Amino acid sequence: MSLPSCFVPATEAADARALIALDRASLSSWREAQSPAIRAWLDGHGFNASAGSFLTLPGTDGKPQSVIVGVADSADPLALAHLPSLLPAGTYRLAADAPVKLDIALVLLGWGLGAYRFERYLKTPRAMAKLVLEDAAIESAEAFALLKASTLVRDLVNTPTEHMGPEELEAVAIRLAQAYGGQVNTIVGEALLKQNFPAIHAVGRASHRAPRLIELSWGDAAHPHVAIVGKGVCFDTGGLDIKTADGMRNMKKDMGGSAHALALAQLVMSRKLPVRLTLLVPAVENAIGPNAFRPGEVIATRQGLSVEIDNTDAEGRVVLCDALTYAAEKKPELILDFATLTGAARIALGPDLPALFCNDESLAADYLHAGERARDRLWRMPLWRPYLSMLKSNIADLANAGASRLGGAITAALYLERFVPEGLPWAHIDVYAWNDGERPGKPAGGEAQGLRAAFALLKARYPGA
Repeated sequence: MSLPSCFVPATEAADARALIALDRASLSSWREAQSPAIRAWLDGHGFNASAGSFLTLPGTDGKPQSVIVGVADSADPLALAHLPSLLPAGTYRLAADAPVKLDIALVLLGWGLGAYRFERYLKTPRAMAKLVLEDAAIESAEAFALLKASTLVRDLVNTPTEHMGPEELEAVAIRLAQAYGGQVNTIVGEALLKQNFPAIHAVGRASHRAPRLIELSWGDAAHPHVAIVGKGVCFDTGGLDIKTADGMRNMKKDMGGSAHALALAQLVMSRKLPVRLTLLVPAVENAIGPNAFRPGEVIATRQGLSVEIDNTDAEGRVVLCDALTYAAEKKPELILDFATLTGAARIALGPDLPALFCNDESLAADYLHAGERARDRLWRMPLWRPYLSMLKSNIADLANAGASRLGGAITAALYLERFVPEGLPWAHIDVYAWNDGERPGKPAGGEAQGLRAAFALLKARYPGA
């Protein structure tokens, strides 16, 4: 296995400094076992083992010998995630006799997330601290798979649209298919109309980059069929209902749903879950041009419902409705979708907590429990069907938005639900896919949210990887 650059095997790090995990309960007894010089050092620095605190301890020669770090929750994957960027460059090894025992799989996930930097255009000015991995840690294949998938989301979302348009998303799907034995079929441009994907075409037709539906297929036909759908709006100007400059600034991230879907597919394939997988990404740019779709137009959809365009900035649900219809035609036993769909979800739940909408009580409960287990939490929001009246149109089956902005995340989810057949379990994640600022393990920029939860859900439902 090729290790990420923030890790080194034990054979290459004989001089690594010890990392000693402590909590407030264990600090006093550990302190008493130290030399008078170390006790004085601790007292002089006021170290209290609070969460996130750390202190370098000198050796008898005055050089750094070890590091103590405060841990409040040993099951938190991000407990040490601040250290790669804050510790002096060098190699560090978890002390086997530390008072607080840490799960190495969680540590390496958090260390990798904390060490991540997007360096396609600008190199990080300082080297990250490296963690020594013993043989048992190197064998933690699932933790590395989770880290790889999370960094894939970050890389895709962080890449500007000039280098991450619909064609580039297709290239990512092809690369994954080649790596894991899948097949990709893509419907591009005018072929969308010929093959009855009119809503995807309507949103993407104004861009110089042709819209497309990307389909990746993988797995044994005898296995349970799971469909994953991701919103791939590679840039969202808002269309003719143009966004403000502030609102448009980070819209390279509006393909964050597709990034999550691609990363989840990578996890499913790399970990060989016993499922038959269909991944669908409707990939478009919501651009402004002479043939941009307009407010007041009525567009067709694959399902046959007519949709009046109330707002061209509510385009994500329009491309997703064709993809969801197509996914349902394949008769999977489960559909999961990811989308950076509404600002309303962020107003309700903030930037860190994805909104879960689900039409099946058992699936919803399993998803929430999976998020708890994976420390990748979601919050369930209601499919409050009386709000469908907000999407009423006088000239079409429904509108893509309405005059009221109240309950915007709910009405968006209700729109999507209209394109999922009754009785087919479906879960929709409205995700922000972004960190507005720097935090331990969460560098500013693209972020995977709900990804580990989704994989934990699938792994529990389809054991035997």
